[in-house]
Amino acid sequence: MLVDDHKTMLWGLEKLLEEAQPAMQVVASTSTIGGALELAESLRPDIVVLDVDLAGVCSVDFVPALLANGVTRAVMFSGTRDQEVLGRAVRAGARGVIGKEAAAEQVIDTIARVHRGELCLDQALLGSLLGALIKPAPAPAPPDPEMARIAQLTLKERKIVAMMVEGNGALNKTIAQRAFISEQTLRNHLTSIYSKLDVANRLELYVYAVKNGLAAPHEC
Repeated sequence: MLVDDHKTMLWGLEKLLEEAQPAMQVVASTSTIGGALELAESLRPDIVVLDVDLAGVCSVDFVPALLANGVTRAVMFSGTRDQEVLGRAVRAGARGVIGKEAAAEQVIDTIARVHRGELCLDQALLGSLLGALIKPAPAPAPPDPEMARIAQLTLKERKIVAMMVEGNGALNKTIAQRAFISEQTLRNHLTSIYSKLDVANRLELYVYAVKNGLAAPHEC
C-alpha cells in the first residue's frame, strides 16, 4: 500500500512497482492518513510505503496504528533527513527508511528486505539511533557536604540555631528561656551543633547559619 499526498509521486511509485511484479503488487494507494488507517485495517497489506509529511500531518505519530493488525510493516518514504523525526519513526515501529531521491532499484530492494524481516536504514540514521541507546546517563551531581552536615541537626538544634541568629548576640540565658530549656541544656546543644557543623564558636555559627539559610527553623 502506498501513502503519499502528492498524486504525481503516487503515480510514479505505482509505475515503478509494476516493474517488480509478480514479486510485488500495489493493493491500494491513498493520500491521507485517515484513508491509510482504514485500508490497513481492511486490506492488511504486507508493506505500507508511507510519506513522512502528509499535507502538514506528521505520519510518524500514526505508525503504531498502521501496524496494529500484526501483519503490516512500514517503510517511511521521506523527503527529509531530519534524524530526530526519522528516529521517532523507527522507534514507533517502522522497519525501513527510503529517501525520495533514491534510485528505483533501491526502493524495490528496501521494500523486499523489509518484507523479509530486515531493518533497512542508512548508516547515518542507524548511527544516530545506536548513539542514543549507548549514550551514558548524566552523572549525578556530587553530594553537597554542607547539606550533609546540616542534615545531622535535630529539629531542636535547628530551632536553637535560628534563635541564635535572630537573637543577634543574645545571651545564653535569654535563648534558653525562649527555648524553654536550662542554660546547661543549651550549652550541651551548642556543643553538639558546633561539632556537627564544624564551627568553633557562636560567631562562626552565626556566619555559617546565615550563609546556609538556617535563620528560620524547619518544621516536620
